[in-house]
Amino acid sequence: MKNFIIHFTIALCLFAADAFAQEDKQDQRANDVFENQALLIGNRIDAITKEEKAALKEEVEAVNKELEAGTITREQADQKKLELAQTRANNIETRVAVEQEKLNQLVKDKVDGKLKENDSTRTFIIRFTNRNRKREEAHGESRTTSQFVFAAGVNNVVTNGAVAHSDFRYWGSHFYEWGVSWNSRIFKNDNLLHAKYGLSLQYNNLRATDNRYFEENGDQTNLVTSPVSLKESRFRNVNLVVPVHLEFDFTKKKMINDKPAFLTHNAFRFGIGGYAGVNVKSKQILKFEDEDGNKVTQKTKGDFNVNDLIYGLSAYVGYEEISMYVKYDLNPIFEDNAVSQRNVSLGVRFDFN
Repeated sequence: MKNFIIHFTIALCLFAADAFAQEDKQDQRANDVFENQALLIGNRIDAITKEEKAALKEEVEAVNKELEAGTITREQADQKKLELAQTRANNIETRVAVEQEKLNQLVKDKVDGKLKENDSTRTFIIRFTNRNRKREEAHGESRTTSQFVFAAGVNNVVTNGAVAHSDFRYWGSHFYEWGVSWNSRIFKNDNLLHAKYGLSLQYNNLRATDNRYFEENGDQTNLVTSPVSLKESRFRNVNLVVPVHLEFDFTKKKMINDKPAFLTHNAFRFGIGGYAGVNVKSKQILKFEDEDGNKVTQKTKGDFNVNDLIYGLSAYVGYEEISMYVKYDLNPIFEDNAVSQRNVSLGVRFDFN
């Protein structure tokens, strides 16, 4: 993932250079290939999320019918719903991970200059461009649009109001997030204010310093020194959240066929808001060599006293589809730890229409 973030940042720099320097047509074509292949991946992730959400809705309705019929208690119904939600979240994670790997390879190919425009990509670009042109010529974008959201960057914790002197590596700890969002223009004839909402999976990773790892001791989860030399010590929380933002989009309206048309993500924009959801998985990964020199990878899934309920504040600011992104958990990572620590992340965010 560290190499992926490096490649991702390099790709971002290439985008900025292309936008301001307007390099030759070959570079522009490579950018078109990248953006449209990324959009294809985003559409597949969008479809996966919608399928799993629709399936979960049907399953929850079935549980509600059991509750109404009196065949199960309220507590049993709530437990069933929680288990169903976790199953669907795991399904999304597994299926989206396949698409994430494709996106990872796409970014790497972009950085290495290996992107080529094959016949299928060229056909897609032509269709996509024509569709957008027809949409703009007709009436501009609809009042509500959808996006594939992907973000990645550095991750750490706030302890006693500060990130300084952290127990976790600043560049070694990272986060990434993907999901789908909907963007609704609030006023019919004004493009400034939008309500942005959706569903996202957040992966928050922490790498401890000084050869330490997390150990659960009753209701406390503390960092302890490892008796063996650790090649890696990583603690990961996976959260399923519903983000909600108020977005300010400064894209100017166009006049098409003497009618006003409103487009989005074509200029400077920023959003402020927050998110709420549940923790669906906590896992610790340790890598070391045993006494015989064998490489060992130890993965432990568990509760770790992590808070089940996740909620926090987030904001982003950027131009067109790319923005800087920050999020901060208002809930402590661990429920009853003597020292309260809250997750904080800073990175780059893409909103692909």
